[in-house]
Amino acid sequence: MTDRSKLPYRPCAGAVLFNSAGHVFIGRRRTKEGQPNKPTLEWQMPQGGIDDGEEPRAAALRELYEETNVRSVEFLAEAPGWYSYDLPAEAVGGGWTARYRGQTQKWVAFRFTGADSEIDVGNPAGGKHKPEFDAWRWETLEELPGLIVPFKRGVYEQVVAAFRHLAP
Repeated sequence: MTDRSKLPYRPCAGAVLFNSAGHVFIGRRRTKEGQPNKPTLEWQMPQGGIDDGEEPRAAALRELYEETNVRSVEFLAEAPGWYSYDLPAEAVGGGWTARYRGQTQKWVAFRFTGADSEIDVGNPAGGKHKPEFDAWRWETLEELPGLIVPFKRGVYEQVVAAFRHLAP
């Protein structure tokens, strides 16, 4: 059995997308076939791995487009640090989860300057990427930690603290 505490963290970037009212985009993660639906803990902001040589802000923009189809944004702020979480044993499977103990994330805030019709979680990146979300909505920043799976909650609390000044 591998001592997971000795594995590295996977570098990731996350996008906090604010609308003109100061609410934040959240998407409901698609469930894998056969998995139970957890109606209140499956919401999250766009995020994903940083490619070799890619800067966190560029990765956040790429992930935002690949997951939501959104390109109409302006940069607001970058979180001051990297926020990390460990994966619980039940979340470890194949792929990246077997090679890393969890993720360390750099979060970047953007203002959405487009129309809601630009958001297309069912056909993201013009259909070039498999959908990761099956629904989306605008939510208040303060509510986000209560909508994410418990092992990511600490990261979301740090994100809220870092970007609270951007919300009304």
